[in-house]
Amino acid sequence: MELNREHFRAIIFHNFRRGLSRQECFDELNSLYSDKAPSYSTVKNWYNEFNRGRCSIQDESRAGRPKSVVVPEKINAARELIKQDRHVTYREIEASLDISMTSINKILHEHLSVKKICSRWIPHNLTNAQKKARVDWCMEMLEKYIQGTSKAVYNIYTGDESWIYAYEPETKQQSTVWVFQDEAKPTKVVRGRSTSKQMIACFFGINGHVATVVLEQRRTVNSEWYTTICLPVVIGEIRKKQKNRRIILHHDNASSHTSTQTKAFLTERKIELMGHPPMVNDYEENKKANTEYINEVETINYNTNSINEENISAKLGG
Repeated sequence: MELNREHFRAIIFHNFRRGLSRQECFDELNSLYSDKAPSYSTVKNWYNEFNRGRCSIQDESRAGRPKSVVVPEKINAARELIKQDRHVTYREIEASLDISMTSINKILHEHLSVKKICSRWIPHNLTNAQKKARVDWCMEMLEKYIQGTSKAVYNIYTGDESWIYAYEPETKQQSTVWVFQDEAKPTKVVRGRSTSKQMIACFFGINGHVATVVLEQRRTVNSEWYTTICLPVVIGEIRKKQKNRRIILHHDNASSHTSTQTKAFLTERKIELMGHPPMVNDYEENKKANTEYINEVETINYNTNSINEENISAKLGG
């Protein structure tokens, strides 16, 4: 028969009543049961209990949490809390499920296999078609400039306008969310900012920063500002040491960049354009234009059919 804890406690109690000392009791147990015998500290603790008048050898009932709370009910409850709020904290899970931090950690990492990571900021949520257009353009540029080994890359300059905002940013810790093992890493579109802001245009080349031009008085970026203030400053910096230096300009498809005035200015200054894949707004505008064109064609076809029916009816005499 396999002896359990209560059996050994009964033997210790028997030896206590026989008048054996703690050491004598331990030695006897050790000689009879070897490595299965309880430790000397266990014998000592039970002798102390019996000296205080205890007669029961069973565990006393204790208030509090059960020994193990990592059960399916708690695991499922933790999963639902995370699904409802990806920012939920250890403290909130503890308060909701009434379990220890150690148990929470075991549930999250060993049973749910979740980890908390920061969402990656992206400027736009792109469709698959928009992503493909960007990949195609990148592949075209890699081929054109021989995987970046062409000397022409030293003549490429890129820039764009951007608002510089004054706002209270979300800390890295505040932006972290729980992610399950089979889920993709989270992203979030750059949020709106406060009204305290300043527009600037910044340009770079392969060797670093070229120029930063500030748009004064919070005016709107247009072709007039771009061709009379912004680009002259940038071109002046690039050609400061070499007046006829070749310039390949890379900027996006904003209206101020693609206007007739801007194109004429670039041609006059002998500036080459690198091109740029369509922006999100371009897709939306093209989609709207295509929809309007289709509606217009359908209207024309409808009117034409109506006229033809009237002519046929007239020729047939009603």
